[in-house]
Amino acid sequence: MKRITAAVLAAIFFAVPAPHAYGAEADPDVSARAAVVLEADSGQTLWEKNADEPMLIASTTKIMTALIVLDRCPDLDAAVTVDPAWTGIEGSSMYLSPGQTLSVRDLLYGLMLASGNDAAVALACVTAGSVEAFASLMNDKAAALGCVNTHFANANGLDDPAHYASARDLALITREALRYDTFREIVSTTARTVGENTYVNHNRLLRECEGVFGVKTGYTMAAGRTLVTCCERNGLTLICVTLSDPDDWDDHQALYAWAYGAYARDDVLAGVTWTVPVIGGVADTVAVTAGEALRVVHRGSDEITVRYKLPSFVYAAVEAGGAAGQAVAYIGGVEAGRAPLVYAQDVAQAQPEEQTFWEQVQGLFD
Repeated sequence: MKRITAAVLAAIFFAVPAPHAYGAEADPDVSARAAVVLEADSGQTLWEKNADEPMLIASTTKIMTALIVLDRCPDLDAAVTVDPAWTGIEGSSMYLSPGQTLSVRDLLYGLMLASGNDAAVALACVTAGSVEAFASLMNDKAAALGCVNTHFANANGLDDPAHYASARDLALITREALRYDTFREIVSTTARTVGENTYVNHNRLLRECEGVFGVKTGYTMAAGRTLVTCCERNGLTLICVTLSDPDDWDDHQALYAWAYGAYARDDVLAGVTWTVPVIGGVADTVAVTAGEALRVVHRGSDEITVRYKLPSFVYAAVEAGGAAGQAVAYIGGVEAGRAPLVYAQDVAQAQPEEQTFWEQVQGLFD
């Protein structure tokens, strides 16, 4: 006879004290017109300033360009012969030559390290057939990521009234790009030789700021200085975006110093266990534990509430690792993370002479 786990679920709340000591939590002040600090794993916003204002973003556009290429080009070592139309593009360049042969991967390095506008055009045409078709893919991707203040008109970030993004949207795009190990590898590279040219990463913070491993600089007269960086310390990965910022290098370092002093990422279910009554088993109860870490990014003053759901009872037999329920963490009523709950041990079905079903039920009331 098929056993059915009881459908009645218990919803219980408890507060988790913040386990870390924190430094000063005064919000930072930066010279950027717009900025945001985002936690990479959850997408949680830790700090913002005019984060939803659409603005010119210059060459930080190329984060999306790289993301579309990685989405659409499975063979990064495929050979590409440079079309004359892809050369001589205004602005920064990786200096492509007509007829030159190189790989998609080489073009990506030229795009992200040298900020090659010619590399952006080449990649757009190789991927989508034209810059216009590629821009359409960029806009589709932005919409899919929930970017509501973004529109792309080209692949390189040259000024255009129809080409803009907000700091928050740019952070969301970067968060998605970081899912690719190849992207992380490229943006963390300090120098790369392609043919006779060596391209040096323009991102000073790779060398000057602890934990920074990317991502992209940008500048035009109209956009001003734009900068997107990523930093990892103590298991916490942050994305920082500043737009129109004359002091971006210092501002990013200040934002990271503040964020890592004010926030921590903790497993709020570490060491926490529950028990669920068992009917028809060799044991009266079964232990339940988190199936994976429930890591929450929080400030020292935050009160974290965890709501969990477990069955009122379960029929034997019970298998270790089997799904038992779910735990959801909240900060200020906003969901901050969730994790599955699983049975921590096997509980075999009891033999009839050991204990009857009704004896088990009576045990629940007792």
